Amino acid sequence: MMGEGWAHFHRDLRTEMARDGLIFDVRGNSGGHISELVVEKLARRVIAWGMGRWLRPETYPQEARRGPLVTVADEFAGSDGDIVTAAIKLLALGPVVGTRTWGGVIGIEGRQGLVDGTAVTVPRYAFFFDRYGWGVENHGVDPDVEVLITPDDWAAGRDPQLETAVQLALEALDKQPPPAPPDTATGPVKSRRPLPPRQAQPSLSSHGSSAG
Repeated sequence: MMGEGWAHFHRDLRTEMARDGLIFDVRGNSGGHISELVVEKLARRVIAWGMGRWLRPETYPQEARRGPLVTVADEFAGSDGDIVTAAIKLLALGPVVGTRTWGGVIGIEGRQGLVDGTAVTVPRYAFFFDRYGWGVENHGVDPDVEVLITPDDWAAGRDPQLETAVQLALEALDKQPPPAPPDTATGPVKSRRPLPPRQAQPSLSSHGSSAG
């Protein structure tokens, strides 16, 4: 949730937002300060289409999510990882799958060095949410669907949290298909209208004149 993370997230976003659904994996997020930017992108919805000649249809706003969003979170998502998960729930952008997040949204600034080489940090920034109050600190954000990864899952290389998220996204797609671009055949006709029929011009012989 800092500059490099935003660069990686935003670089791939145009391709990912063109899919029918989106899985947002916030697991292991160690925090930062760009959750507002991420939430703004995830909250976009398609309200129009840009139809360029010989170009692919483009959503308006650009990089708007076309289908359901399912977030995957775990106990290692903290600070801005807590905040972005809470914001997704408060804005009702989609269900959260996994485990309760870490629960550390009080930010620190500056480090006071000690003579033994260690340092002391000072908490300076707390966070208050409309629904959760001050309660995210020391508790975290509860998932809508709790899914644990057991030691057996780790050993077998299984990811039941991700599998559950994909299943929820597919079920949501069955209930509400993503918006599709309009059929260009239904658009206004822009070709030139036909000219009115030309009237026949009278010939010289019709005037009855002759040379004498």
